[in-house]
Amino acid sequence: MKKIKSLVTVMTLGAVLVLSGCGNQSTPATAVDPAKNEPAKTETAQGKYQDGVYYAEDAMYGSGGWKYFAALTVENGNIVAADWNGLNIKGGKDKDNLSKDGEYGLKEKGKAQAEWHEQAEKAEAYLLETQDATKITYKDAEGHTDDIAGVSIHVSEFFNLAQAALDKGPVAKGAYKDGIYYAADEAFVKGWKYMTSIVVKNGTIVGADWNGLPEDATKPNKDIQSTEGEYKLAPGNQGEWVAQAQKAEAHLLKTQDATKIAYKDAEGHTDDIAGVSIHVSEFFNLAQKALEGAK
Repeated sequence: MKKIKSLVTVMTLGAVLVLSGCGNQSTPATAVDPAKNEPAKTETAQGKYQDGVYYAEDAMYGSGGWKYFAALTVENGNIVAADWNGLNIKGGKDKDNLSKDGEYGLKEKGKAQAEWHEQAEKAEAYLLETQDATKITYKDAEGHTDDIAGVSIHVSEFFNLAQAALDKGPVAKGAYKDGIYYAADEAFVKGWKYMTSIVVKNGTIVGADWNGLPEDATKPNKDIQSTEGEYKLAPGNQGEWVAQAQKAEAHLLKTQDATKIAYKDAEGHTDDIAGVSIHVSEFFNLAQKALEGAK
């Protein structure tokens, strides 16, 4: 009887060893956390970027009325979220939501294979996959690509802005509520209606634009007219309007407070910003109004 028991024991042990050996060939051993007696969590490989929120936007609104921006989130050194969107000079919905609500109509009007927001999401996913904003090839000067299946829109704006955001580094933590904020004059004055758009990421004002909408709707915005020389300031000014407006915008990004500006006259001129001789009260007043919703 003992011999039989011994034989059974040997056979059983051999079967266990054989099965164990087969398992090792196909399935790697699972690490166990001894403190919890459960499989240990696998950590994502450390990436190359500094953790935080990154942001970059176009310098001005284009002739079509859109200004694009890219916002990225990095965790454990890896890009884990990306947002490509556009702001309209007349306010209203951002391009992403306009497309989602069926009001942009890229498929209907442009005969595209998918709506704008759907193609933008594929571009964002491509960046998350490659982890490199430079790993994209374009087939024309407009920035179209064959690298991303299902994308026929030009995507160079997104990848260029994503790289610019990464080059600038992460955004500091601020006190505002994240979002897109807009304010505009109620009426035209001397042929212009001024507007201000502000973007807040990670609680910080990361984007600010001051521009003028012309009463003549056939003409481009004030930024473009100034850049192209159609709108020129009188001699004696410290640069053209668009250059001075950008300095006012930069002042707000630096101070993070639209009330931190002193005026030296009733017209709204200031000595607080070097290289600015135009009156800037329109911008900071509109910025205050826009940021009421961000407090």
